[in-house]
Amino acid sequence: MSAVEIVRFAVRGLAANKMRSALTTLGILIGVAAVILLVAVGEGSSQSIQQNIQQLGANTLTVSSSTGGGGGGGGGFRMARPQQDSGPRTQARPLTVDDARALADRTAAPHVSSVSPVVSAASRAATYDGASHTVQQVVGTYPSYFEASNKPVAKGTYFFNDDVLAARKVVVIGQTVAENLFGTLDPVGKQITVTGVPFTVVGVLKEAGATGGFQDADDVVIAPLPSVQQSLTGFGPLNQILVKAGSADDVAAAQAEITAVLDQRHGVGGAVAADYQILNQATLQETVSAATSTFTVLLAAVAAISLLVGGIGITNIMLVTVTERTREIGIRKAVGAPRGAILGQFLVEATLLSLIGGLLGVAVAVTGAQFTIAGITPVVVPSSVVLALGVSVAIGLFFGSYPANRAAKLRPIEALRFE
Repeated sequence: MSAVEIVRFAVRGLAANKMRSALTTLGILIGVAAVILLVAVGEGSSQSIQQNIQQLGANTLTVSSSTGGGGGGGGGFRMARPQQDSGPRTQARPLTVDDARALADRTAAPHVSSVSPVVSAASRAATYDGASHTVQQVVGTYPSYFEASNKPVAKGTYFFNDDVLAARKVVVIGQTVAENLFGTLDPVGKQITVTGVPFTVVGVLKEAGATGGFQDADDVVIAPLPSVQQSLTGFGPLNQILVKAGSADDVAAAQAEITAVLDQRHGVGGAVAADYQILNQATLQETVSAATSTFTVLLAAVAAISLLVGGIGITNIMLVTVTERTREIGIRKAVGAPRGAILGQFLVEATLLSLIGGLLGVAVAVTGAQFTIAGITPVVVPSSVVLALGVSVAIGLFFGSYPANRAAKLRPIEALRFE
């Protein structure tokens, strides 16, 4: 019997039990779609996090205090809560503007390109001409912050060093703030109030885009450091100091220089533990990549259970099929059908079930990946499609081999007597 005839008999056998074949295919479909979609969600989450980290640039370092300081705003801008090192300390020192000035000294830190002290205040009410909006984050800083944090302006301009020195009430606002307060109007030159304090809008930031479920990066107001301290946070410690190295190759040297300067200023050494943390964007990106990869593998492993269940379903269905067609098998063997033809027919049936289910699962997964899931845009990984489809076919062969072998071993006389 030729391969074409074996396939033809297999297709005829599947067509004879359409409902049973459809239900079996559905099990494989769900398994394949689950694997591909969950891996896509994991990959989408990973890429979203990576994009958020990359917004600060590979040569940016964030210095944060372990004292939890930062006048009036809380930790709205902090990226991570640092862990304090063990060791006694008589008094932890918060980060100050003087620390930022010391880091900007090119003699002490020649690999540092710019230094931006940062204070922040969260959830502040902003109004304009009857419209109001609660801004997630108000940032007080220096003009160098815009380049260091990769926040270009779409309209208007930044504020300048003269605005910082004069503590002028000028702001650059994010797209979310602009849309909520001004709608289609041009915000540049108009005056808004933030917690009752008037500020003139000098620029609008370029849209940062979706952040994968994190804080809206476009819901921000950025103003000169002294004006925010005067009006909103008070002249307390800084939340952070954003430091930009000369280049990505200078990051390690810049981090060593920052450590040396702050250790000296904060009296760190010996039994006195550091009261600050330096966050290296490149290191953070590597850590996040490893964590999200593990998360994605875990999701795929959980989804793979669905494929296993589908394989068990194939075994059950094929065993029932063999039982129902025992007399047919006996007749075919009695008229000379070889054992290989019977074995091949049932193996092809099982494989076709899993292949059709796998292809439909791929189609469902690719379609589902076009939609946002839990705030994340899935990214289909081609290797997951190939792997899931390949595994589904392998499952058909593996789980179909026992029923097929059982059918092939039936003796013609016993099969013909079967009721």
